[in-house]
Amino acid sequence: MIGLPESNGYIYVEANGGLNQQRTSICNAVAVAGYLNATLLIPNFHYHSIWRDPSKFKDIYDEDYFISTLENIVRVVDRIPGYLMERYDNNMTNVHNFRVKAWAPVQYYRDVVLPRLLEERVIRISPFANRLSFDVPPAVQRLRCLANYEALRFSNPILTMGETLVARMKERSASHGGKYVSVHLRFEEDMVAFSCCVFDGGGQEAKDMKAARERGWKGKFTKPGRTIRPGAIRLNGKCPLTPLEVGLMLRGMGFDKNTYIFLASGKIYNSEKYMAPLLEMFPNLLTKDMLALEDELDPFKNYSSRMAAIDYTVCLHSEVFVTTQGGNFPHFLMGHRRFLYGGHSKTIRPDKRKLAMLFDNLKIDWKSFKRHMLNMRSHSDSKGFEIKRPNDSIYSFPCPDCMCHVNRTEDSRSSSAT
Repeated sequence: MIGLPESNGYIYVEANGGLNQQRTSICNAVAVAGYLNATLLIPNFHYHSIWRDPSKFKDIYDEDYFISTLENIVRVVDRIPGYLMERYDNNMTNVHNFRVKAWAPVQYYRDVVLPRLLEERVIRISPFANRLSFDVPPAVQRLRCLANYEALRFSNPILTMGETLVARMKERSASHGGKYVSVHLRFEEDMVAFSCCVFDGGGQEAKDMKAARERGWKGKFTKPGRTIRPGAIRLNGKCPLTPLEVGLMLRGMGFDKNTYIFLASGKIYNSEKYMAPLLEMFPNLLTKDMLALEDELDPFKNYSSRMAAIDYTVCLHSEVFVTTQGGNFPHFLMGHRRFLYGGHSKTIRPDKRKLAMLFDNLKIDWKSFKRHMLNMRSHSDSKGFEIKRPNDSIYSFPCPDCMCHVNRTEDSRSSSAT
């Protein structure tokens, strides 16, 4: 490749987690490969018992576009040459695996990983989520930016489906100028179970949650000496908001029943019960299942990451994005929306500790509750152009690291560790 010195070897990483945790791994892998002047093998996606999605890189992202965008900056290939793999009996598990600590400094890769890479010519890093510090040299940071905001584009089937649903949301909300609000709701069974919160307190819920925890995290929540305090978890703002709570919050913030809402979510726990009040408050609420025509979602339905990617696309183009729970999905969306809209994007991030106190205050009247909600919305909307602080993620705060145009070729050369 013109402009790049001879490669120091090949790096194979295994991206674990869900859609956006895997995205973190990909961006970090590009940054590390560029820093070490190495060739990156298209990342492998680890199959997880929670997400249960066997999708490969090319199923989620446009692989050819990814490779071509990074051309002359970071080498990316879809296979390691046979003569090298013969050393390892053509079995990647025979390749030396680095167990890198979370948030490892970039110097670790220079001092520990690079010598072994030069010696072996092929190395493996698994798992790879969050294995690179946010605090890295600007040139390495910009490789992350390039990967996340330019090189990673959803595969054509996902992109086409997502854009189709965006067009339908805008068509449905034509009376509002084609503007709609997107809400990320985390009230799936696994989320409710993992939170260890209590909602209706009924016996069936307790039974369901116990089974879900054991199924997804065998023994994690039943270790001797572990005490779970649902009340304390709620007061600390760690419980997922119920659909009813989301509805009350939005109505309190001034969104009326005519507001068009796109709800991004997996399968809601006990949806018939919990979704009824939210739908009553917002009859113009729609999901991808409601927007799609019959059979349109069939190619995606058994793949949680592909379904999440469709939700991501529709949320990306909404007028306002409302996050109700932490996690990678809202953090990536907030950053991506800021990047698209020149740093400004309307995002509502509620103060969940304050919400818990207000919801549990049986004496509060609607007027007082609404005043609190309007203040909360004003605080979210008034933040405007947010600048990244030293330890913030560029995935949530792309300015200034990812929003200053520089000579990318010159940058990639200066980022090398050798």
